[in-house]
Amino acid sequence: MDSTQILLDEIIANQAVYTAFQPIYDLAKEQVLGFEALSRGKRGSALEQPDSLFAAASRYDRLSELELLCRQRAITQFVAQQLPGKLFLNVSPKALLDPRHPKGETLHLVEQAGLAASRIVIEVTEQDKVDDGFLLLKTIAHYRQLGFTIAIDDLGAGYSGLKQWSELCPDFVKVDRYFIDYCDQSIVKREFLKSIIELAKATNTAVIAEGIERMEELALLEQLGIVNAQGYLLAKPSEHPNCEMINLAQHRHTDNKDNPFEQSIAIGWLAKDVAAIHTCTQCLDAHRHFERDKRLMSLTVVNDAREPVGLLHRDQLTEVFAAPYGHALFDKKPVTELMDKQPLIVDEQEQLDSVSQLITEHEFDIRRHIIITREGRYLGLAPLRDILKHITDEKIRHAQHANPLTMLPGNVAINEAIEQRLRAMHSFSLAYIDLNHFKQFNDLYGYASGDSVIKLLAEVTVAVCKHSHCFVGHIGGDDFMVVFDNDDAETLCHEIIQRFEAQSKAFFTPEHVAAGGYWASNREGQKQFVPLLTLSIGLVSPDAESCSNSHQVAALATDAKKEAKRYRNSYLFVCNRRKPSAPVVRLDAVSSV
Repeated sequence: MDSTQILLDEIIANQAVYTAFQPIYDLAKEQVLGFEALSRGKRGSALEQPDSLFAAASRYDRLSELELLCRQRAITQFVAQQLPGKLFLNVSPKALLDPRHPKGETLHLVEQAGLAASRIVIEVTEQDKVDDGFLLLKTIAHYRQLGFTIAIDDLGAGYSGLKQWSELCPDFVKVDRYFIDYCDQSIVKREFLKSIIELAKATNTAVIAEGIERMEELALLEQLGIVNAQGYLLAKPSEHPNCEMINLAQHRHTDNKDNPFEQSIAIGWLAKDVAAIHTCTQCLDAHRHFERDKRLMSLTVVNDAREPVGLLHRDQLTEVFAAPYGHALFDKKPVTELMDKQPLIVDEQEQLDSVSQLITEHEFDIRRHIIITREGRYLGLAPLRDILKHITDEKIRHAQHANPLTMLPGNVAINEAIEQRLRAMHSFSLAYIDLNHFKQFNDLYGYASGDSVIKLLAEVTVAVCKHSHCFVGHIGGDDFMVVFDNDDAETLCHEIIQRFEAQSKAFFTPEHVAAGGYWASNREGQKQFVPLLTLSIGLVSPDAESCSNSHQVAALATDAKKEAKRYRNSYLFVCNRRKPSAPVVRLDAVSSV
């Protein structure tokens, strides 16, 4: 009997399993639909993770016993915590068809816990091959007769696909993670999802999208009409999940606590759920961990409080064991003697931009991982490759829509920033900044100087706004827009005017600066005196309930900017009009700086 079988027998005999619950949300009703029960093996053991646990149970013919144990624990904890909605229980077809699998045991567990059968959803995974399809149909029909609801899990990942759907007539289908991953960037995946939605409507089946990890995925799924969602973006599995409805408007955009519209994401969303090892683990046992899973490159070493104290790397351990007498010297030594005692450890809320800066300040091997914590305790590992890939993808996406001169976000990003705030019903102000007398300056001093002045305006605006929650965008030419989330918009706009006027004088000759301008021909060929460069800023605070899209908000700001341009000097015009349908009214204009 090998060590894995001994450990499996120990887990089943001692009932050493625990349950993590992951919420499933009904986005349309903005409430929790239910929780999927995810079983784990003995903490800190080689069989803690479900893949290795259930694979071992299947290999040693203990699957039916293990599933019943996990089911019993899930039901007990679900009721003990008084979790709302439905309880989704994963059931393997192999276990269902096992002649030794006791009939009616699930109903007995449910009744014993005082739970209605209608609140239980039996998830039949589509990844297992089933030889006796007729017997499976009979078993599912039996569960349905008992009052349970039926779901097909991992649709699209397994053997029978739509055939199983048509035969089982499930109440729910859970679309496999593969079709959700970057679905916003794949035409094929998008069309697959559309087909699933149409079929679901025809068969009166509810669709659940699982494995959502990116904001763009969530946006597309909502656009397609999928209202049931599950994934790390919304909530990670937890033994004690939050029963309150999450703030979906905030989760649609970012996890930044300080600024809900910050573009950088939290590093926690890139964390991989990799089991940790204890400080007292021997090197030989750690080596076996690596041998069982060839994909493992690093293991986090934690203390009794599950606080990470180091990182053990596969290649370092392999190198030690490959040396003469390596096993004899290190087999029984604790992993603390070989681990990296100074790994990069960051909290899950740390923004990716900040983590990127930490990475660049240290010398890291591309194969290494970063340890992610939650309130000081180990949460997971983030491969450096994944972090760099995500940063690169974001840079490429940003560059695609950025203004080539200033590299500030362009029209697409500006509209998106405004739409985010409208959807969230979040109050904000929008400033439209425009250079005055720019054409004449460009004609006299040349296009290179003109470009430099536009860059100066961009730099000044970004510098002024960097300590506040602002989104700075470049519409094009000499036009800019700034979205302000705080109530400091007027103060910052005045500061932009002051700094720009002071610094832009460097682009004029001393004679023009002394004269306060220069003579130039207008379009009719007539000579006229042109003042030095000034700024016109129109500032509005739109009513999020009355403005339905970014175009209406931009129109408000454009009208305000036109009012500001009526003045010869730099001028900030604050418009009190907040609704797109109301007539333009000049109220409480702010005097020039």
